[in-house]
Amino acid sequence: MSPRRADRPRHAGRASPALPRAPRRLAALLALVLGGATAQPLSWDEAAARLKQASPRLAAARAALEQREAQAEGIRRLGGPVLSLYGFAYRYQASLDLDLDPLNQRVDQMTGVLPPPIAGMLPSLPQLPPSYTLQRRDGGSVANLGAVWPIYTGGAADAARGLVKAQGEEARADLGQHEDETLAQLAQRYFLTQLAERAARLREAAASAIAEHDAAAEKALRAGLASRLERLQAQAALADARQAARKARSDAELAASALARSLQLAERPRPSTPLAVDAEPLAPLPQFIDQALLRHPGLAKVAAKKSQAEQLKAASDALNRPQLFAFGQYRIGHHGDWVAGLGLRYNLWDSLDHQALERSHARQIAQAEATDAQARSDIALLVEQQWRAAESARERYQSMAAQDELGQELLRLRQAGLRQGTSTALDLIDAELKLAQLRTERAQVAYDYLMALTQLLQASGQIGRLGEHLARARLRVE
Repeated sequence: MSPRRADRPRHAGRASPALPRAPRRLAALLALVLGGATAQPLSWDEAAARLKQASPRLAAARAALEQREAQAEGIRRLGGPVLSLYGFAYRYQASLDLDLDPLNQRVDQMTGVLPPPIAGMLPSLPQLPPSYTLQRRDGGSVANLGAVWPIYTGGAADAARGLVKAQGEEARADLGQHEDETLAQLAQRYFLTQLAERAARLREAAASAIAEHDAAAEKALRAGLASRLERLQAQAALADARQAARKARSDAELAASALARSLQLAERPRPSTPLAVDAEPLAPLPQFIDQALLRHPGLAKVAAKKSQAEQLKAASDALNRPQLFAFGQYRIGHHGDWVAGLGLRYNLWDSLDHQALERSHARQIAQAEATDAQARSDIALLVEQQWRAAESARERYQSMAAQDELGQELLRLRQAGLRQGTSTALDLIDAELKLAQLRTERAQVAYDYLMALTQLLQASGQIGRLGEHLARARLRVE
């Protein structure tokens, strides 16, 4: 009996690709190949380069920086001389109403005081109208050339230029922070797509293998070499494996869609840079902390905020200082009339409480200094946390190599045991699932390593060097 038991499972193993399932598996394979044929391979460097052009968030940040730079260029000569030409043309009509009744009365009085003979000889004087309106119409034009040259403004112009410059530095820091954040998000989506694709392929391969074992279990049942319970268990394992494969494929498609949206692509890309782990330890932790305190964009933004507070204080102080300026004016076309001189302006009193404003600016500067100190502490802690997480994931990935070898050896023994009749199809199914799960977990550890490395590089202001780390990583999940 034992030779026949050994022969029958071996024969079942050969005939395991049952005919009803073969067309289905071939169709699935063709669909996978044809579906992937349209997806173009996309390396990490290509994805990072495309992100800079495709991200609306980065476009908005660049526009904000360009606006600040243009503003700084626009006030670069603030506080310099101003030459103005102004003029106007005019026409007018003026009216004046004259009351002539007093004059008529005066004439009558003068005639009454003359001697009668003389008054009788004089002709009667004409009577004037009771009133008369005088009107005048005219027109002309005036043109003047004027100049004002601020000589001393108490530092107001310098403070205005310094404020706009600090606002530009803040916009530049915001752009750097947005670039780091979007690149980190891209890394998360790019390698999540790789991880999800890896998991989907492992699940699909396991489901395909379990389908073969299920067919072998069916033949063993017909031959009386397996119980009904074993057959049902194999069917249940196959159903679970297929459902897990479908879910894994759906997750992979969703991850690829998220990556395509990040890069503004019309179709789902196919990442070509694999998950990878560096076999060598990372650089010492103090090096990353030193780089973070020099290059983190958050610290640059805090410094820009402090500079803005200092420039606002300087502008407020300028209001309490005298202002000296030169001026001149020349009237064009009017005998060369001109005037020139010096002017002085000094506020003796205004409605502002300058002492309160001084306290406000001092508190704003103190706030920026305290924020800087807290940010440096938080960044150093974040760098250490991510450095340790990356090192832990690297060590764990390497330690899982022995488990992978163990899983492969167990699968090989189960396959041999099935041929020899010492193992069942369920044992082989269990070994297939465990190996797929182990390899999925190991790929997850590689992903965790890359995410910790990404966060570490982002925290230390070096996320642009992620491609260098990927290039020299030798442990690749192909």
